[in-house]
Amino acid sequence: MNRWIGVCYTISGPLLLFLKPVNALPDSAFIYPDGTNRAEVEALLHKAVTLLITEMTQAQQRSPLPDAIAVEQLSEWAKIPERSVDAEQLLEIVRSQLKQSMNAAHPGYIGHMDSIPTTLSIVGDLLVAALNNNMLSVEMSPVLSRLESLVLRQLATRFGWGPAAGGVMVSGGSLANLQALTVARNVAFDAVDSGIVGLNQQPVILVSEVAHTSIKKAAMIMGLGAKGVIALRPNADSQVDIADLKDKLVAVKANGQRPFALVATAGTTVTGNIDPIAEMSAIAKQHSLWFHVDAAYGGALVFSDTHRALLDGIDQADSITFNPQKWLYVTKTCATVLFKQFDVLKQHFRIRAPYMGDDEQWPNLGELTIQGTRHPDILKLWLSLQHLGTAGYSDIIQHNYRLSAQFVQLVQARPYLQLASQPQMNLVCFRLAPDTIDASQYDALNAKLQRHLLEPTSSDDSQSYQQSVFLSLPTYRNQRWLKAVLLNPHTQAATIETLFEKIDRFIAVRNLA
Repeated sequence: MNRWIGVCYTISGPLLLFLKPVNALPDSAFIYPDGTNRAEVEALLHKAVTLLITEMTQAQQRSPLPDAIAVEQLSEWAKIPERSVDAEQLLEIVRSQLKQSMNAAHPGYIGHMDSIPTTLSIVGDLLVAALNNNMLSVEMSPVLSRLESLVLRQLATRFGWGPAAGGVMVSGGSLANLQALTVARNVAFDAVDSGIVGLNQQPVILVSEVAHTSIKKAAMIMGLGAKGVIALRPNADSQVDIADLKDKLVAVKANGQRPFALVATAGTTVTGNIDPIAEMSAIAKQHSLWFHVDAAYGGALVFSDTHRALLDGIDQADSITFNPQKWLYVTKTCATVLFKQFDVLKQHFRIRAPYMGDDEQWPNLGELTIQGTRHPDILKLWLSLQHLGTAGYSDIIQHNYRLSAQFVQLVQARPYLQLASQPQMNLVCFRLAPDTIDASQYDALNAKLQRHLLEPTSSDDSQSYQQSVFLSLPTYRNQRWLKAVLLNPHTQAATIETLFEKIDRFIAVRNLA
């Protein structure tokens, strides 16, 4: 099928219209709005979906973390062709790329806060990709802009806030933290127009030493510099030490610095611990500090009646980062920044876009976020919430906690294993620390164990990786630790038992017990 375009040429005044076939374009290059290439597009999408289903339903047969693909192969793929490459050939290349990608669908992939996606969030991504609406303004996304505002108000109520609360969606927790702290700075120093140049006191943010690195990035971008972040000492369980917080507040003021924000973490990246939110909120109020809670991971606990008490005090926050792309299983990216008083965001961040129409009732969300062009992430979030419901999420969280309890029990039953902290969520950070070797060898030993757990256990291709497990190897307290994130709903008690059997064999072969 050839589509035709009009080409206008001027010959001595009058315009003559010639029609020319666009032969370089494949028939399925676009979805024609008149439906004339429906068969071609339908066939292509059917092949793509078949590929997706085949590879995802065979995920357990592949390694949770495949070996790196050759650079030469990647370089070959990266070349931009002169002429169209056949779609079927491209899909076969994509099949190879999928097989070499991080395999979070494997039940043994328990190394990071990366989840498998809900089925309807995959569907949501496909549908909004076809619509290609821009979430900059109500005019450009009339349904989804309004839906985003309404759904985020619902999320805000789960954190204990009233009807004045609301939020916006952003591309990741780092942007959420940046936006919240920028608003905090603007409120403290009336900085929307004049900025912070010429201040007599250096603005500083107080946050735990083990908080996410995005807080320091935010300080750097905001003009405070990374040294504008005052690190608070954590206790043995990676929670902010309240005594140290009080001491640091006295010290920074004595140094002529101006603290304006205090950040608590609900779910530290390495150990999954939660700061004493209620105590920190009281101190923030006493010192007139903006109180922000980075609950990118742990915020999902508001969907669990059993465990939401771990977030007590979060309703006192001025702003919250929460990423449904983690424990709510929505495809990346799906992150939110919520404000107790949504009007504060409007007043202390909004830059109007004069090229966009206004709506009396609904804000143009692109004027309230760092990003202008914004992806319609709200549809996949809404679909996931509707499809799983609060009861579904609560069940998954409970399952994760059962696995965590089993995991901790098995660690504590082995004298050669050591916990980094007492877990509060579905993260367990631990390491091999046998007293039969010098502690200086622990880092290398744990790296070897990480690789051992990934090794195939069978010569049968369909079975070889079914018992493989991926644990990450973060640095914590200047040492290497193994981290398990028991997030995957397909990870079962048998997976954990197999993991510890492999650890025991590793120890026995090396006579380390």
